[in-house]
Amino acid sequence: MERPADHALPDYADRVLTWAEAVPPGRVLTYGDIAALVAEGGPRQVGRVMATYGAAVPWWRVVRADGLPLPGGERRALEHYRAEGTPLRDVVPGSPSRVDMRRARWQPDPGQGPDAAEPRD
Repeated sequence: MERPADHALPDYADRVLTWAEAVPPGRVLTYGDIAALVAEGGPRQVGRVMATYGAAVPWWRVVRADGLPLPGGERRALEHYRAEGTPLRDVVPGSPSRVDMRRARWQPDPGQGPDAAEPRD
């Protein structure tokens, strides 16, 4: 997914979306992870950016700390997770699937920035 080159975003939003775009297929970051990587704000601020501007990035790769996807977007997120091979788990049979955070959480090197970050297992 590509954001338009002429986008006019606040700097904070641009940094959040840049990290969201950097998450490899099949991996996830939490709202708190991204807040730590941009070294500003917190999970709620990241969530607000994702809700306002996140449609142009792989939003399904940014999840709550418990592995649940964006409320209201669970079905679409699950389609993406299955297509990308994102590790999932069911907490209780019949309950919504969650991302298996132990296996799917991406650990980028925050010192390198999102353009140079490589997934670490």
